[in-house]
Amino acid sequence: MFAVRTAQTEVARLESLWSGEFGERYIERNRDAGNPRGPFWHRILETTQPESVLEIGCSTGNNLRWLGAGSRRIVGVDVNEAALREAAERLPDVETRLASARMLPFDDAQFDLVFTAGVLIHQPDESVDQVMNEMRRCSSRWILMAEYFADTREEVPYRGVDGALFRRDYGAMLGTLHGDLTLRDSGFLGRDEGWDDVTWWLFERNDAGQRG
Repeated sequence: MFAVRTAQTEVARLESLWSGEFGERYIERNRDAGNPRGPFWHRILETTQPESVLEIGCSTGNNLRWLGAGSRRIVGVDVNEAALREAAERLPDVETRLASARMLPFDDAQFDLVFTAGVLIHQPDESVDQVMNEMRRCSSRWILMAEYFADTREEVPYRGVDGALFRRDYGAMLGTLHGDLTLRDSGFLGRDEGWDDVTWWLFERNDAGQRG
């Protein structure tokens, strides 16, 4: 008898996948992936000038290492405990929290910049909007996404696991979901820049100048 995948079981299946051995093998493959990413992050920091940053799905800190911990508050969340332990060892000034991207343990508008890099692509249809809602809720101004792009939703085979990677137009999705955001910049990042051919979008809250 075949198991029926419901929204709840599909989300739980993928979070369990990434929190276990499958996620730990990802750590091993990508431990040094962030080495060439400095120029991109310098550009983003120059534009956004954040005093606080949250990365959702930080793994071992390949992006957080470039964000200037000590001069600003840097926080990373992930579902994989081994990844967070390594991130804490590599980046002692960074705060790490074990948390699901669907239910972030932070107050509203707590971070100037909230971002994902290669995380939304691993969200099933049942949870991707929920994660975007949490990004919007926790950001006081900027939201950045760096993800695989496709004009229409496209499932991509991923290391023998079904339903684990999706290309989508994440910029259009976020803009539709939250009409109070404005796209300020976007671009493409190739393999020679330390990325796996991803598209990035930088959004700003329309009410950012009215806060505080």
